[in-house]
Amino acid sequence: MHRSRVYAVIIDVPESTAARAAEFWAAALGATAAPFPPAPHFTTLHGALPGLITAVQAVDDAPRTHLDFETDNVAAETARLTALGAQEIAHWQECRVLRAPGGHVLCVLPVESDAETFRTQATVWP
Repeated sequence: MHRSRVYAVIIDVPESTAARAAEFWAAALGATAAPFPPAPHFTTLHGALPGLITAVQAVDDAPRTHLDFETDNVAAETARLTALGAQEIAHWQECRVLRAPGGHVLCVLPVESDAETFRTQATVWP
């Protein structure tokens, strides 16, 4: 048994356009953009999507949007999603990067939210 939930919506943009993209998305979503010092390639968009972390991420890849799933068992959640048809394509730190049927990227990462939020909002999987 493990638990997981959608934790974040990440807007991936080429590094050269990240600052402008963060300004745009902050204005478009009525959010406040703030750098995330522990990971300088992220700009958090505070207040953009209630209940979810929203951020712009500078990447060395094509623009896209992806979901981050947080879980108390990365291996079990990765196995659950691959059983549904996703393919694991990369590892980044403790995160597993998957490609869902249809080509969308998603990430599986250890719990990032506070314990109470995770406890009340996560789905329990057998």
